[in-house]
Amino acid sequence: MSAALSSDASPQAPRIASGDLSSDLSITDIELRELLHLATEIKRNPTRFATTLRHRYLSLLFEKPSLRTRLTFELAIKQLGGDAVASIGPIGDREPTKDIARNLDRWTNAIVARTFLQSTIDELAEWSSVPVINALSDMYHPCQSFADLQTIKERFETLAGIKLCFVGDGNNVAHSLLLNGARMGMTVCVACPVGYEPNADVLAQATQFARQNGGAVSVTNDPLVGVRSSQVVYTDVWTSMGQESEAAERIRTFAPFQVNSDLMNAASREAIFLHCLPAKRGQEVTDAVIESPQSAVFDQAENRLHAQKALLLMLLA
Repeated sequence: MSAALSSDASPQAPRIASGDLSSDLSITDIELRELLHLATEIKRNPTRFATTLRHRYLSLLFEKPSLRTRLTFELAIKQLGGDAVASIGPIGDREPTKDIARNLDRWTNAIVARTFLQSTIDELAEWSSVPVINALSDMYHPCQSFADLQTIKERFETLAGIKLCFVGDGNNVAHSLLLNGARMGMTVCVACPVGYEPNADVLAQATQFARQNGGAVSVTNDPLVGVRSSQVVYTDVWTSMGQESEAAERIRTFAPFQVNSDLMNAASREAIFLHCLPAKRGQEVTDAVIESPQSAVFDQAENRLHAQKALLLMLLA
């Protein structure tokens, strides 16, 4: 039994050995399982952990607008007894990123950064003496995937053997789902247009994780092939922040990859729909799907709070 689930009145979470979460590769398979287990326990009994991170403080650095990520991190630390301070705007413009890291690590216990570039996260992690949490970069969205896996496990009671199809751009969300789904023994398929496949190195790493854990990963350019027998159908916006100049071309290219009722009907009868939000209704997903009984997007959004509490406990408790 993990320390987080013991009868001790002051629960202590298992620690993340790497000391940060600058990418999905900063956490081990065992730590990911512990995190999901702890997130479930926190959701069931939040008051048990209400003072665990008293006198712990987060620095929130956000280059991109955010609703779910910023609010759930702020609420997570506050509901665990700590607090957060936020800075909005470009990182590294007014002073070097390495100087920012070495200021913030003198004042706060961890840095949460939502950036355009993975290299910004990497530089913060290199120079900071406190944990750096990747709250989104162009390569990864690990915290989102933790909530996704928690949501899937709630619905199906297991992750091993579950098939998830990500329909759309092989982007940061797809990368984190590939890596972490494969670690949990899932079958993860990315259905995307030609030229929008996931990063080759990420796909190779996910393939290795799948072999080690009894899962599978694949890429197809046919969404109907991808969703066939899937218990989870997942999509994201076609044009992410920073890609606005590509919007018109992307809308044309991705139109056949819209998640609509016909595509959902090609999936398993028990299939659920997930989206990391915000959604462009009428583009990557129809309003009928996102409002259907199959949609679990708001359970998924809620679980950002619980999964991030678990992450903070594992890093800071």
